[in-house]
Amino acid sequence: MNPSHPVVRRGSTLAANLGLSERVFASSADRAMARAIDDGLERVESGLVDEVHFADKIADVAGRYLLEAGGKRVRPMLTLLTSQLGDGITDDVITAAMAIEITHLGSLYHDDVMDESERRRGVPSAQTVWGNSVAILTGDLLFARASQLMAKLGERAIRMQADTFERLVLGQLNETVGPDADEDPIDHYIQVLADKTGSLIAAAAQSGIVFSNADPALEAPIVAFGERIGVAFQLIDDVIDLSPQPEETGKVPGTDLRAGVVTLPLLRLEELAKTDAASADLLERIRRDVLPTPAADAGDPLDTNTLASRIVPSRATIDAIVAELREHEATRSTLAEAHRWARDAVAALAPVPEGSVKKALTRFADTIVERSS
Repeated sequence: MNPSHPVVRRGSTLAANLGLSERVFASSADRAMARAIDDGLERVESGLVDEVHFADKIADVAGRYLLEAGGKRVRPMLTLLTSQLGDGITDDVITAAMAIEITHLGSLYHDDVMDESERRRGVPSAQTVWGNSVAILTGDLLFARASQLMAKLGERAIRMQADTFERLVLGQLNETVGPDADEDPIDHYIQVLADKTGSLIAAAAQSGIVFSNADPALEAPIVAFGERIGVAFQLIDDVIDLSPQPEETGKVPGTDLRAGVVTLPLLRLEELAKTDAASADLLERIRRDVLPTPAADAGDPLDTNTLASRIVPSRATIDAIVAELREHEATRSTLAEAHRWARDAVAALAPVPEGSVKKALTRFADTIVERSS
């Protein structure tokens, strides 16, 4: 198979999507920074097309597949944005931004295999097109290409890439095996999010500081911001998964739930079910009618004793259960938790000088949690 999609050029559209638009930037300095980021994103996009290219035919087609399918390029945008605290968008900053995005791209191939996802970015996932082996190996090739780019930036960049990649893998491993018997499932879940998502977003923001020669004292607060906003981002995704508007989210409501993916609303429901009869009833119906049998076989931490013998429920029944969870306190508390992480991310920016960058990062945090409204 030889699927292909046109490369989408972004520029100011991407900046607007993340809240970096005229309604936020009023001064000439603000607008100049926004234009610089837009120009930098065009350079990153063009560079990605060149870098995600392989001499081998199947590797080339598979490697470009998800890049050409789209994506908001959140991570490179953060790299370019934080670089404004130093020398700006240098060649090294562009290289780091591309490496971070290619690392993220490679992780998507692996994630879709492990989650058995059928679609990604509006197209069939890579393993549904070429099979698991090709998808996994394509992800590996992308990780290698990202490492090659970072190697051009020296030993510090190599260490950053290696440390981040280690956390990505540990996060996926811990998500796969689940919490220990004596470990709080919610604490475990939050740490998984920090490792799987927060670490790479933090590395993206950190790269802008390091490779623009910004004040080293800004590195720690920027890293803290990136990791916390990454957790908020994923928690909002947990809420969006239950959204009743698939035309906006691109997913059937409850996609993760139906696939047996543990999310915070489900974990919060488990917690509430210990003392609340209505929550216990909803949890039982989710286990019986929504969660798939393979989730139990894979070591799902939920009690799934009734799955094997259940009668297959109707689509309307499942939709009603998803809607009930969407309106439940478990989901409301997840949304509140996401807002708390976003506030903590902004609080971490206290040492960052007032100005366009801090304003943009604060607006970015707001935009993350506004996705659920």
